Amino acid sequence: MQSTPVVSVESLSHKYGERLALDNLSFTAGAGEIFGLLGPNGGGKTTTFRILSTLIRPTSGKVTIFGFDLLTQPREVQRRIGVVFQSPSLDKKLTAYENLDHQGRLYGLSGSVLKDRITYLLDRVKLSDRAHEYVEAFSGGMRRRVELAKGLLHGPKLLLLDEPSTGLDPGARRDMWQYLRELSASEGVTSLLTTHYMEEAAQCSRIAILNSGKLVAMGPPDELRATIGGDVISIQSPQPADLQRSIVEQFSLAVELVDGTVRVETPKGHEWVAKLGGAFPGLIDSMTISKPTLDDVFIKKTGHKFWVESEPDTTAKDKKRGKKS
Repeated sequence: MQSTPVVSVESLSHKYGERLALDNLSFTAGAGEIFGLLGPNGGGKTTTFRILSTLIRPTSGKVTIFGFDLLTQPREVQRRIGVVFQSPSLDKKLTAYENLDHQGRLYGLSGSVLKDRITYLLDRVKLSDRAHEYVEAFSGGMRRRVELAKGLLHGPKLLLLDEPSTGLDPGARRDMWQYLRELSASEGVTSLLTTHYMEEAAQCSRIAILNSGKLVAMGPPDELRATIGGDVISIQSPQPADLQRSIVEQFSLAVELVDGTVRVETPKGHEWVAKLGGAFPGLIDSMTISKPTLDDVFIKKTGHKFWVESEPDTTAKDKKRGKKS
């Protein structure tokens, strides 16, 4: 990984009116990384995506991409990034080839250079045999592959993807992730994506977990899960507060009460399931035991579950420019 980060975000904040959508966010992403922004709707990940893709200007903070300042050198940034939006950007009445041809001309490509690039990318996304078919006849996964090819047409070394697997079936998701890993390994392309899917974030090299516009945790998924330090026992009880207090008093375990669920993090969880069940039969309806997940990391850092919240309202200007709420 190169010494200078591909993406450097320093003390980034953004407001929609009086609502603070990003609060002093800082992170870096290096060459060839697959870096994920994980958070519930309203966490701030989409606002971060909009800023990095030069669609909106931050309220404060600094962003550099390949060493270029996002605010003072936006054209230099735009030449070096590829963007794949969550909302479809293909013309369904054009073929896959025609969609890419149109995109290439917007970037000043033409002639044999453009033709060779389209042929290469359609082959990479396994659509060479469908190049001259209309996009309206494609499945959701096939359209997503054309979107990826479109974002990579001008040869960017940074690919920004907003909720890239939305609407894809499991097979299409696997193909997309395989391709992102190939781009990283063979071409050194950095992918920076937003997601609210835990299983998707787990495939990233590193992730930044956001909640209410703030960074609550960052690192490789395995390292973040390791911070839990044991198994996770989740207990449903008719009297959760009483059960929490009783477990602490009798066993001196660290016990949390999260949205009505009693949670115990401890090594050798299977042994504790038997002990707790025997000690408090009248206070326990059910118990589950699991290895730590990113959801557990989120709960530990925020004190609540990873629920879906509403994204901060955007201005009318933002909405007209086609950005997701």
